[in-house]
Amino acid sequence: MHDKGLSTNIGWQDKDAYGERLSSRKRTQMQRLRTWDERFRAKDAQERNLKQAFGEIDRMASALDLSEPVRETAGVLYRRAVEEELVIGRSIEGMATAALYASVRQHGAPRRVTEFAEVSRVSKKRVQRAYLYLKKEFELAIEPEDPTQYIPQYASSLEISDEAEHLAREILDVAKRDKIHSGRSPAGLAAAAIYAAANLTNEKLTQDAVSTAADVCRVTIRDRYQELLDVYADHEG
Repeated sequence: MHDKGLSTNIGWQDKDAYGERLSSRKRTQMQRLRTWDERFRAKDAQERNLKQAFGEIDRMASALDLSEPVRETAGVLYRRAVEEELVIGRSIEGMATAALYASVRQHGAPRRVTEFAEVSRVSKKRVQRAYLYLKKEFELAIEPEDPTQYIPQYASSLEISDEAEHLAREILDVAKRDKIHSGRSPAGLAAAAIYAAANLTNEKLTQDAVSTAADVCRVTIRDRYQELLDVYADHEG
């Protein structure tokens, strides 16, 4: 037991230790005590929940090297979820991870949900589900991810030239103007743009290398690569 059995436990029967029925005044007093006891129990449970969640948020934020403002926003979101009783029946870890992911999205930092699932104790699907739940309940105004946000990260990891990085951005700008980015993974599009740009600038870069750096499957890169090239070729023509 978390409290080593030291918490109060007020019985529901209005009788004393000898089984005698309590007077009207005593019954009213006991009811008042039960009410306060329940309030303190709820308060303690809420504080334990917050303590565990904040510990998880801090641990994951450290693992992902996230800024202090991102951590603070995640804490605010989680506390609000507790106060509005949105965490009832849901795992603390899942909701804490969702709050951190929502915070990253609000701050405009490009991070994939798989990165959060890797440092969390819950699956990617559960993180996504919890995030969508929070977004809906709080009516969070979060803009769709821009694939160009991923370009610097991938370009640095793959050590491509400035020329290729600039071309990758140009390819994505064309794709966005033609609306082909709608409904597609921003990370997948960015990875495909990097691969396409490297090919167009005659840099040796394999799909395997891009797949590993971006954590995007080769099939996605191959499919998006061809789409991006087709649109870019039309634009250039």
